[in-house]
Amino acid sequence: MLPLTLVCLLQSIIGAFAQQASRQLVLNQVVRLNGALLPNPPTFTIPSSPNISVSVALCSAGISTPRFIFSNDTSITQPSLNDVGQPNVFEVPLGSDGIGNWTGHAPDGGFLTVSGAGQIPFEVGVSDQEPLHATLDDLPFLGDTTSNQVLLFSPPFSRPEPNSPAYPNYTLPSANLSFPVGPSSPPNYTLYFTPTSSSSLLSLPRTGCALRAQNGPNDFNEGPAESDGLWLRDEGGWRWQWLVGGLSPSTNYTAFAILDGTKVTKPINFVTKSGSFECPIVHSLPYCPSTAYAVPIAAPPSPAIAHDASTLSENITNPLFEILTNFTTSLLTFPCGRDAYSQLVSCNDCQTAYRKWLCSVVFPRCSETSSDTSGGSVASPSPALVVQRSSSSSRSPSLPAFSSDYMALLPCLETCTAVDRACPVFMGFKCPVPKFTANKTYGVGFIDDGSEGIQGGGKTGAAQDEWGNVWCNAG
Repeated sequence: MLPLTLVCLLQSIIGAFAQQASRQLVLNQVVRLNGALLPNPPTFTIPSSPNISVSVALCSAGISTPRFIFSNDTSITQPSLNDVGQPNVFEVPLGSDGIGNWTGHAPDGGFLTVSGAGQIPFEVGVSDQEPLHATLDDLPFLGDTTSNQVLLFSPPFSRPEPNSPAYPNYTLPSANLSFPVGPSSPPNYTLYFTPTSSSSLLSLPRTGCALRAQNGPNDFNEGPAESDGLWLRDEGGWRWQWLVGGLSPSTNYTAFAILDGTKVTKPINFVTKSGSFECPIVHSLPYCPSTAYAVPIAAPPSPAIAHDASTLSENITNPLFEILTNFTTSLLTFPCGRDAYSQLVSCNDCQTAYRKWLCSVVFPRCSETSSDTSGGSVASPSPALVVQRSSSSSRSPSLPAFSSDYMALLPCLETCTAVDRACPVFMGFKCPVPKFTANKTYGVGFIDDGSEGIQGGGKTGAAQDEWGNVWCNAG
């Protein structure tokens, strides 16, 4: 047991350090604090700025919630709840997610007081631009799951410059694309997910500091260092991608992406496949950038846990390259860039749409039936699934027959019609008609509005939603 004099000395040092460290807030920085180590009530000096955002975030749940009072009148050095409503005294309102912010003017600076800080750790940030804490409207993106893995992407960023070839040197990308070079300073995204049934999700604030602090056996915190790197999966922009193992079969998870440790996206859900699911994930193919899902193919050689461009056989990739090369050669017989077959699309758009469609055909998507995970009261449409027997030939001419039966998630019909719309008529590319036989080979009616003969009802407007439902393979 420490001598009483030493205990008192340590307490005085800790108290003095806490008061000194928390007294002055620095512009465009976040400071994490603990009410137990602060004076009662703790007060912070806000730097002067013509435009200022004061943001706060709770870092854990508690019996009582602290309240934050801000004054941009420097004569009110310790604003209280009793002062709220007076000129230049405002409460920073906390939302249900545990984040609050106030934006206005503080030309002479101001003061922030915390009422009822208690034992709850919290963060405070002051910015002369947008709030440092926020709930983002962006969403992470689900690639796919297996029984114990998930492939997830951050929200998009750094939209690439469009490829705009010009006549007379109208050159289209080769069939076998090389890996693109990512942005030099990508945003700092962290991925957090946990089983949806976790009790912590019911009470935990949806803040970056609260989610990042979770380290239970079923919590996953994955930063850029744990990612599979950057990936440009479509024209929407670059994303961080994570292939994470160690999940439980047939389990519903909730996932968030956290930007710069303080800004949190809205959540998405995903469900892992059953323990009998055998298809491995295929991803990171530069020639098929949006392919990021389970494919009926033999597992990759150890130690790889999923297929990428380095593990796929040439017997699979060479036919794809040959088909795309031949298509591109035929397309370039049109005087691309000199003459226009459309005011809306070009030969480059045609090749891009065809590549996406071809990849969705060469790499069929495995799935399985599952219960509806929709967060709404209206049941979601049934996905476009068909049984593929191991005794029958593969749906892809490039893939060998799979070793067991599986459920194939059909390509979205809109992936096909996008090619029809983008390519010149002489290419002769046609898609089946929804009114007749399209539903035998495609998922119909999930993206475009429904009409006579449409399957699926056209209820979703997309190939998948934030609740983990995936209705057709968009490629």
